[in-house]
Amino acid sequence: MDKEEFKKLVEAGIEAIPKKFLKKLDNVAIVIEDNPTPAQRKELNLGHSYSLFGLYEGVPQIRRGAGYSGVLPDKITIFQKPIQNYTRSNEEIKEMVKNTVWHEIAHHFGMTEKQIRVKERQKRVDSRG
Repeated sequence: MDKEEFKKLVEAGIEAIPKKFLKKLDNVAIVIEDNPTPAQRKELNLGHSYSLFGLYEGVPQIRRGAGYSGVLPDKITIFQKPIQNYTRSNEEIKEMVKNTVWHEIAHHFGMTEKQIRVKERQKRVDSRG
């Protein structure tokens, strides 16, 4: 899949976020990169056998105080190659991108990794009926 097709999937993933949350996104840029940088992997203590699909870097909204102004945007990075390497079809790529976008935006709003994992499990159970 080329970069332009992948970008459209990321845009669709963003559009899948409920409007009430999209309206509240504040000072955040969403970008696509091929892979995490060595510095990002080191910061997260990721071994060579671990994949990273997305990364939120910034100050979550719930931790922003009255003095929060004039700062560079938070950054959500979606990593194309790890997602493509992990999935087997374009439909799986689409679903993985959507879930990754949701996951990283949840971090922007202040959810911890543990809270996000609980919500993801709930979404899977709810989708099964």
